[in-house]
Amino acid sequence: MDERIVLNKSYMISKAVAQLLNQRKEKFLIPAEIVANVQENNSLEHAFLVLSKVKYAKIPVLDQDQHFKGLLSLAMITETMLGLTGIDPTRLGRIQVKDVMQTDVPTICPPYEMEEILHLLVDQTFLAVVDEEGVFTGILTRREVMKAVNYLAHDLEKEYTVEKK
Repeated sequence: MDERIVLNKSYMISKAVAQLLNQRKEKFLIPAEIVANVQENNSLEHAFLVLSKVKYAKIPVLDQDQHFKGLLSLAMITETMLGLTGIDPTRLGRIQVKDVMQTDVPTICPPYEMEEILHLLVDQTFLAVVDEEGVFTGILTRREVMKAVNYLAHDLEKEYTVEKK
């Protein structure tokens, strides 16, 4: 399931920028214990309730052993409810999460590089973090990385002398 993206190493970020961003890297991970998720064998009805309660657009899908399996969004669930003649919410109780979840999702494993994170978060609001066995350990959000970029934008000259070439 590891859909890791190989990056073109010619696009390396500057060492100073990487160093400043890495100072805040520990704050990027939101641990699995506090991330809302659903099991792949849950019904879509259950997943709809979870997504509605937590007010997230997309959440991780795990198996019974806490391995990351994919992502499920509210849009995927509502698409399932749509029929030819209208909305049929009764279908949600008969369909499992694994039948509609997105599985072609990039994941990252620690230790991760800032370069990889920055490239992947361009198209994702968060990245699932897994260990070497694929066990879900948490998420790394675009929001947390943007907070670090904000720190960098304000503190770069406190730590470095910046001169135009």
